[in-house]
Amino acid sequence: MIHLIIPTHVGIIPDGNRRFAKKLMQRPWKGHEWGVKKFEEVLNWCKELGIKIITIYTLSLENLAKRPKKELNFLFNIARKELKEILENKVHYIHENEVKIQFFGKLELLPKDLQEGIEKVKEMTKKYSKFLLNLAIAYGGKQEIIEACKKIGFEIKMGKIKPDLINEEVFRKSLYTNGLPDPDLIIRTGGEKRISNFLIFQSAYSEFKFLDCFWPELTKEDFFNVIKEFGERERRFGR
Repeated sequence: MIHLIIPTHVGIIPDGNRRFAKKLMQRPWKGHEWGVKKFEEVLNWCKELGIKIITIYTLSLENLAKRPKKELNFLFNIARKELKEILENKVHYIHENEVKIQFFGKLELLPKDLQEGIEKVKEMTKKYSKFLLNLAIAYGGKQEIIEACKKIGFEIKMGKIKPDLINEEVFRKSLYTNGLPDPDLIIRTGGEKRISNFLIFQSAYSEFKFLDCFWPELTKEDFFNVIKEFGERERRFGR
């Protein structure tokens, strides 16, 4: 294989599940099932390339507020099934590949049983260290920044920090991604060219790639071509 410059951290906006299902004349929500199956493929591609950290935008706060209840229940049931599989199947690809799973977002807005399943999966995988999979659920970048400001404001009120000592390092400690490197590359499928409130602060100097294919139809060739293109770009970081 040609030597590639490999990003450490890749963020993914997996758009197009419903449109893909409509394209195949299936129920729009059927696409979410295919979308979940694509996660395993993409993780295997990341493993092959040596990408160690993946952050996937699975459900936005806007989705949670505006999607039909029937669709949300369908999504929640898929999540329940996947969490149960991880917890009960010792040869699940998450365990075989020693993938640590972290979840972030307004998780308290999710059904209680999902919250419990999430905590169990986090606990079960916390000692794995080969790969890190972050799942952004009930997440919004603007809201994350507001929450960080509230945390810092509370620390100022309690006398734990002085306002003139607040800098980027201090601010980062109040983000969901505290301790992680920013994404080097963010990929969005589905043909849309926007970031939809995903990792707004963390993506300040990320490279972006927008693909026309829907998420379930993303191929290995598509993915490898994106990584190849990433390696050919000159990253300037504001210089």
